[in-house]
Amino acid sequence: MFELSKNKLQKIGAAITTQEIKQQPDLWKETIDRLTQEQEDLFFFFDQIKKEANGKRIRVIFTGAGTSQYIGDTLVPYLNEHGDNEFFIFHSFGTTDIVASPKEFLFPNEPTLLVSFARSGNSPESVAAVQIANEQVKTIFHLTITCAEDGMLAKNAQDDKQNYLLLMPERANDAGFAMTGSFTCMLLSALWIFDQTALEEKAKYLEQLVKNGQDLLSRDLEIQQLLPDSFERIAYLGSGSLAGATREAQLKVLELTAGKVATIFDSSMGFRHGPKSFLNSGTLVIGFVNNRPYTRKYDLDILEEIKEDGVAANVIAIAQLGNIDFSGTTVLLDDSISKLPDAYLALPMVMTAQIIALYTSIKVANTPDDPSPTGTVNRVVKGVIIHGYDNEGEMTDE
Repeated sequence: MFELSKNKLQKIGAAITTQEIKQQPDLWKETIDRLTQEQEDLFFFFDQIKKEANGKRIRVIFTGAGTSQYIGDTLVPYLNEHGDNEFFIFHSFGTTDIVASPKEFLFPNEPTLLVSFARSGNSPESVAAVQIANEQVKTIFHLTITCAEDGMLAKNAQDDKQNYLLLMPERANDAGFAMTGSFTCMLLSALWIFDQTALEEKAKYLEQLVKNGQDLLSRDLEIQQLLPDSFERIAYLGSGSLAGATREAQLKVLELTAGKVATIFDSSMGFRHGPKSFLNSGTLVIGFVNNRPYTRKYDLDILEEIKEDGVAANVIAIAQLGNIDFSGTTVLLDDSISKLPDAYLALPMVMTAQIIALYTSIKVANTPDDPSPTGTVNRVVKGVIIHGYDNEGEMTDE
């Protein structure tokens, strides 16, 4: 797919999405170059937050809608172990949840850093979540991580001293329907900022990520051939940060096929508790396998169990080599530079899921660049009414 001419890709409605998946390894390097340039300004901003918190731990709330929310879902488990937990408490809440019920997520007397992820920055919930946080929380700061300089979130941040605007590389502002490079670049940015791992080690992670991405692009036909000839369902499973990443993986298939392929996601252990009922002879099961030896056992247990059951159309593991490996079909990720912890491993695993979604979309005769021509869903969400909100939680006349 990635070697086809632009003209051929345009004929099948896949030129934009294919290019945006393909450019990600280059964008990852560009993203970290930008962060390096802004390092001193970021240090100053975080020092300001810590001073105003007056010794209290700061609630860091990662927020966004849809794919942008899943960045936080992927980050939080990893940062609970590897973040600066002396100063921060990490949470992931959707803007959709915050706006609909602010008092369940925002606490007036708790110093808060709201980290807003957004591709366009024009979703009504994204803008409203910032406004409501400003009204509800006494000590509030914002880190706006977005891909569009001309979006409302970015414009509102520019003149706000309590709001640090971090723009992603211009090409990360995906023109296609589905978020691809925007997701991985924003995820990598937040990891780089909040992960307390030594910079030298993170540099190895980046080098490995780029190599993984380039390798996957050269193996897209191999990945395509692993897909069953006929399937109608996909289940993505994982643990830790990779459980969060499965939300994004399944959404790519759902979006690019316009629902023609049903999807589900769950944690490796949670899948047995009811959701396993989703399996039938038309189901493809894909497991994101963690590199932590203890967690890896649980990831592999469920994949081996499903394989042994013989119900699913195919069971595929996506993994770097470990002390134990899946006995069935595996998409092996290069590990010649570094074994990746789960939040970083999410990038090449989600990229693999993007490739699978791209081929699946074409397989069901859909057009990846415009998978919902009826307008049922849109690149930037439409139809949202933001209601006025007062401190008692009642609607206002605004």
